[in-house]
Amino acid sequence: MANNCLSQALLGTIKVSKAKLTWPVRLKICIEIARGLAYLHEESHLTIIHRDIKASNVLLDENFSAKISDFGLAKLNDEESTHIITRIAGTVGYMAPEYAMRGILSPKANVYSFGIMALEIVSGKGNNYTHNGEYDYLLEWAFILQEKGSLLELVDPDLGTEYSSEEALTVLRVALLCADAASKL
Repeated sequence: MANNCLSQALLGTIKVSKAKLTWPVRLKICIEIARGLAYLHEESHLTIIHRDIKASNVLLDENFSAKISDFGLAKLNDEESTHIITRIAGTVGYMAPEYAMRGILSPKANVYSFGIMALEIVSGKGNNYTHNGEYDYLLEWAFILQEKGSLLELVDPDLGTEYSSEEALTVLRVALLCADAASKL
């Protein structure tokens, strides 16, 4: 794809790519990934559970439109079963806890992964980001900031003031709901 993958644009060493990830572009990417997952979960004849939703598996075209890729670990689920019990596969840090610990796979696993990725998109930090050596994961830091009422501290400093605080808060809250709700099966 013309702009490689989301992880390279967001977290890579090429500053030119990250500079193009303005707030409207980041918001568009979040929405496009959410729409892609909604299609996989609700509009496809079979429910498709990707199992490895992460920034390196989202490709960006010349307009920074997001395309979910790498379905090598995907599982198909018919409409009659609510979940699949399977061997664990995917990337640590993006796996929903019920899947990582017990092998219980449902579309909620993709929802959890989306929540983690949305945090990365807004913050410009990888999931394994450690804040001042205190927190092991971006998600942990996000929940602490939410408790303090300072969730906007997560917004990527590279954006400066060029973002909508209302939209950023909405995306961050949705991300945390995705991560929290998916982990409470």
